[in-house]
Amino acid sequence: MNSEQMTLWNGRAGRAWVDEQEVLDRAFQPFEDLLVEAVSSARANRVLDVGCGTGSTTLAIARRLGTAGSCVGIDISDPMLTLARARAERENSRATFIRANAQDHAFESATFDMIVSRFGVMFFDNPIQAFTNLRRAATDDATLRLIVFRGIEENPFMTAAERAASPFLPTLPARRPDGPGQFAFADPLKVQSIFDASGWPSIHLEPIDVTCTFPASELTGYFTRLGPLGAALQDADEQTRARIIDAGLEAFNPYVHGTEVRFIAACWMVRSR
Repeated sequence: MNSEQMTLWNGRAGRAWVDEQEVLDRAFQPFEDLLVEAVSSARANRVLDVGCGTGSTTLAIARRLGTAGSCVGIDISDPMLTLARARAERENSRATFIRANAQDHAFESATFDMIVSRFGVMFFDNPIQAFTNLRRAATDDATLRLIVFRGIEENPFMTAAERAASPFLPTLPARRPDGPGQFAFADPLKVQSIFDASGWPSIHLEPIDVTCTFPASELTGYFTRLGPLGAALQDADEQTRARIIDAGLEAFNPYVHGTEVRFIAACWMVRSR
């Protein structure tokens, strides 16, 4: 993973995800549930969670496996892993965590019979190298289940704040769908080529559209702390910040239903065995 991503996730972005952990875990709970059920269906007992962040999915899988198995989370972010380890300690979990880059970490070969990820694999600067490395870490009959976002145009909620803020922040960086980032796995042909080149057979991409929710009271914190806008607002003056918050709340109005924010996340479930 390149130095830009390392700096990002060990700096403001990583700290923002820690601060917003409860909101994000609630919003993305349906995806966590899908992965936990996939682990059960595959009867896996040695699971690797790639890009585990603050550890919610890792802990949920470890909970389901109990003493019959183990789940390891790997991530590059110190702030997020510090929280993940604290959460594991609080619930006396068997989950363990590695601070490393899954792209080149020296995993023991043929260790895991299942590899999962909830929005954690889109940030590699060399995804072919990453999935070749993960293939070596997997057993010959291992199962793969990844959840990644489809395209920007199919996920308007994810960029609503940036669109609203652009008149006030003309230097706000544009999304890079062809590079490391949230939408890096949007193109199914690109995804297929990555896995073909890295030795994973029989890749299947299933489109899933999932309803996500979180409390409307958390909306301002959500869009002012996370993503490109969250980073840009750190250096904005108070007047600009106030204008952006007003514009952002208006932009998100279609997604607010009473006390709840509700949106559809358009994703791929990537499968291989």
